[in-house]
Parts: sequence; C-alpha cells; structure tokens
Amino acid sequence: MRRRHGPDLRPYLLIAPTVVGGALLLGYPLVRNLLISFQEYGMGELIRGGAGFVGFRNYRTVLADPEFWEVVRRTFWWTLVNVTLIMVIGTLVALMMQRLGRRMRILVTSGLVLAWASPVIATTTVFQWLFASRLGVVNWVLVRLGFESFEGYSWLADGPAAFTVLVLLVVWQSVPFAAITLHSALLTVPAELYESARLDGADGRRIFRSVTLPLLRPVFGLVLCLEVIWVFRCFAQIWAVTKGGPGEATTTLPVYAYRVAQSLHRYDLGAAVSTLTVLLLVAVLIAYFRQLLRQEAER
Repeated sequence: MRRRHGPDLRPYLLIAPTVVGGALLLGYPLVRNLLISFQEYGMGELIRGGAGFVGFRNYRTVLADPEFWEVVRRTFWWTLVNVTLIMVIGTLVALMMQRLGRRMRILVTSGLVLAWASPVIATTTVFQWLFASRLGVVNWVLVRLGFESFEGYSWLADGPAAFTVLVLLVVWQSVPFAAITLHSALLTVPAELYESARLDGADGRRIFRSVTLPLLRPVFGLVLCLEVIWVFRCFAQIWAVTKGGPGEATTTLPVYAYRVAQSLHRYDLGAAVSTLTVLLLVAVLIAYFRQLLRQEAER
C-alpha cells in the first residue's frame, strides 16, 4: 500500500466551490462599494463612466453632516431596543419550552419555525394590515377595549408609533431563531446539575444565573452577535413599511445610505455611508468580543 506524501487536499477541494462562490457573491460587492466611496460617482458617471478618484472627500462630506450622526444615534438605539427584546423574549421562550411536555413542545417549535420561515415581505404585509388605520385589527381591538382615541388612528403617521410597529415586526421575525437555538443549547446541560442546585436550595433565578448562563455563555454570545448583525443592517422591513419616515423617525444607516444613493443620485456618498456602517458594526462586535474574552480570562 502506497503512502501518501504531503497534506491531503481533498477536504479543501470539497469546500472550494463554497469559498469561491462566497467570495464572488460577498467579496466583489464589498470591494466595488469601497472603490466607489473613493470616487466621484453620480448619475453622469453611472451612464457614461469615467469616475475619478477624490480620495476621502466623500467621507469628509458624510462625517461633517449632522444628519448622519443623528442617523447613527438612531441606529444604535434601534439595535439596542430590538436586540434586548429579542434576547429576553427568546430566552424566556426557550426556558418555557424546556418545561413543556413533548406534544406541546413540538407544537410550539412548529409555530416558531413557521414564523421564522415566513418571507420577510409577507410578514411585513401582514403587519401593515394589522396596524392599518381603518381596517386594522389592532385599532379594532383597542377600540373594543374602550380606547376610543384609537378609532382611525394612523400608526405609521406618527414617529414613535411607527418605530414601535417596526420593533414589533423585527422582534416577531427574530425571536424564533433565538428561542430555538437557545432551547437546543439548554438540552445539552446535564440534568444532574439542575438537581444538585435544587438540593442546595437554589430557586429558578439562581439556577439560571449560576448554572445555565455560565455553561451556555458561548451560545448566548453567538446568538447575540448574530442578532446584532441582523438588526443593525435591517433594511427590507423599514423600507417596505415606512421608507424611513415619517420624516426621519425610522431612518437607520442602511435606509439612509439607500436614500442618499437613489434619491440624490449620489452613489459615492451612499457607498461611503455603507462602508462606515460596516466599520461601525465591526467596531461594535470587536468591542463586544474583547469584553467577552476579558471576562473569560478573569474566570
């Protein structure tokens, strides 16, 4: 039997199509966007070509605009509210599923999977109907409960109300993933640890804080990072429901970049905003990972 000399390249050949496809589908648009952000690229350059490099002029223009920093503040607030609700509700649902019987757990899991698998635009359309001013179910229920002020109330015409509707929509779409992932992780915790904690007199909160959370910290961290990425770059739901309005009440960085590029035909400024969005997201994740590593080192 002949001995094989050198490393075995077969595993790399098997994953090569995926790596190449990912590089083409994700890498090229990222590089192209970065290139445009250093050019003067408007409608004229889009049609006739010949875009010239202007260095960091687009970034200076964006960073000097007070509206950009207001959008940044709103984007961080949007991310904080959504991710907090998603993680809290997802954790509570996962803990509830752990206590359910087999049939009920299968029923709840099926419902979560269906909610998670529903197309974004389809779910968004349902929420638009639920919160419609005249034929919306939400207004109808609130009026029947005695809140007469909601008769014909337009949720999407008021900034805080529109923001609330979008938060409910994103949380509804995101909780299933967090709950199912955390529930799967909870199943890996040995039951003996819970029994020992109960024998020592620990209640449910103490068991979660002292047993569950330390063991599943990496899973919680992974889910948190994925939700931050998903919420931070959320665009389809906001654009389909409010297009960033009313006014600028629901304009986040992805929506702002799109509006600058399409409404003003300043694709160079839109590319600069998109690049800054990626850099801000990377900076947030790096800060979180550093904090996580520091906590792990102190344990």
